[in-house]
Amino acid sequence: MAVNKPYGDNARVGAVKGRSQVYNPQNQLWTKRDSKTGQFMSVKTTGGVFKGVTKEK
Repeated sequence: MAVNKPYGDNARVGAVKGRSQVYNPQNQLWTKRDSKTGQFMSVKTTGGVFKGVTKEK
């Protein structure tokens, strides 16, 4: 039988809205960007992609 997660456990349901990520080939890391302003928000330092954030082409 399936068990639902408890409320308030900081688990994301669905995609993160208003953000996208783009791959930077110079440092080989993913960078998160705000969709409205276009400003870069953060860089993933451990490698891999941000979970739940859409990728830009």
